[in-house]
Amino acid sequence: MASMEDLLSYALKTSSRLGASYAEARFENHITEQFVLRNGLVDVAGRSVSRGIGVRVLYNGALGFSSTGSLTRRGVEEAVKGAVGVAKASAKLLTKGVAMCEEKMEKSRTIVRPRVKHENVTTEDKTEVLKTADKAIVEAAERRGVKAVARMFELGLGRVEKHVLNTDGADVYLDKPISALFSIFTIYGEGKYLQRFVNLGESRGWEAVERWRLDEMMGKEASAVSEAVRKAVEPPKGSLDVVLSPEIIGLVCHESAGHPGEADRMLGREAAQAGETYITREHLGSRIGSEVVTIIDDPAIPGSFGYYLYDDEGVKAGERTLIERGIIKELLQNRETAPEFGVKSNAAARANNYNREPIVRMANTYMKPGDYTLEELIEDIRHGVYVKSYMEWNIDDKRWNQRYVGVEAYLIENGELRQMVFQPVVELTTQALYSAIDALGNDLEFYAGYCGKGDPMQAIPVWFGGPSARLRNVRLA
Repeated sequence: MASMEDLLSYALKTSSRLGASYAEARFENHITEQFVLRNGLVDVAGRSVSRGIGVRVLYNGALGFSSTGSLTRRGVEEAVKGAVGVAKASAKLLTKGVAMCEEKMEKSRTIVRPRVKHENVTTEDKTEVLKTADKAIVEAAERRGVKAVARMFELGLGRVEKHVLNTDGADVYLDKPISALFSIFTIYGEGKYLQRFVNLGESRGWEAVERWRLDEMMGKEASAVSEAVRKAVEPPKGSLDVVLSPEIIGLVCHESAGHPGEADRMLGREAAQAGETYITREHLGSRIGSEVVTIIDDPAIPGSFGYYLYDDEGVKAGERTLIERGIIKELLQNRETAPEFGVKSNAAARANNYNREPIVRMANTYMKPGDYTLEELIEDIRHGVYVKSYMEWNIDDKRWNQRYVGVEAYLIENGELRQMVFQPVVELTTQALYSAIDALGNDLEFYAGYCGKGDPMQAIPVWFGGPSARLRNVRLA
């Protein structure tokens, strides 16, 4: 039986024989365990495996992609023929061909070894972690005289193996574990509801789940939401100062710097699938925020949910600066979009599985922290609101108008936290939000998510993060 590397090499040789000027072959192996707990009962406990090879070729200025789950020479040859066939048909319709920028290609082998392998933990222990966390939510609500009316946990544990070869000389391999959790619960009392969701994820083994200490975390979350249901007052009106937590700032960075900074959006290629962008070529180098705002996307953060050292086109990854000291600086680029802007790729090509084509994606997007403690951010505010967590958010297709609804939030009076406020709404344009930030905390934190984009849809693991941020003179909606 041919080795995986032999099959990838065969794909490249076959592509060249059929006339492709460039080809890449990517093997992916995804092994995933999924556990779903609903209201204390195990609803799903399953395991899935997805393995195959994706082939992309450049023929006469057009790209073609095909894939196969048949890991044989015959299966690979059929996939190559399919990709070349698509490219040939597309070439007849093009008025302007695709150009792939030249990049330095390397050979690399990256293996992330978990401290505790998922397979060494019993199914009973995996589900017990969720049951204990669920119980913590119920008990925290009951102690405060309210009720946790709905709870759901989804735990995903797995391994991702990826091997990319291309005709420009790339040979890069990645093998990493994945641990991910999504939880949502609803608290009811005093005639009011509040909902809270939590997303966690790392490129680590079971040790990540152990470190999360879900029972303690979810107990604290449920306690705060229960208190908000019972005691929160209406938020203040008028112009005031607002402190947003790392959780909210991370989402802001992802949605209003990361997505609009994707080069394919600026070129209009994502309008139908995932939206547009407020950024035009003329906006590059222009001011969008205050001097303290610097936003980075960095795939190379060890243990991060969006971790990789080489992208799916074989380009070495590193820190990308989307906004620097309030100035729009850099877009996320792959080898196809980069020539349109006269730049090099910055390794943003990602696919979520072997049967999807690599497209421009984020990895770990965050705002660089400042020097202030949270207490120092708050003590300089005479009248304002601190929003620690959110339950709802919205943003328009151009990533310009955005809205965040708080869950755990507090009134600030004369530099001190006072009573909780009920569902404060922060609604600002992207420029107004970034421009209002005058100070940043030193409390950099990251949160996980699966970012959706493309057609067919590709949900891909990412981190978003940042510090606490103080916004001056904003108005709650």
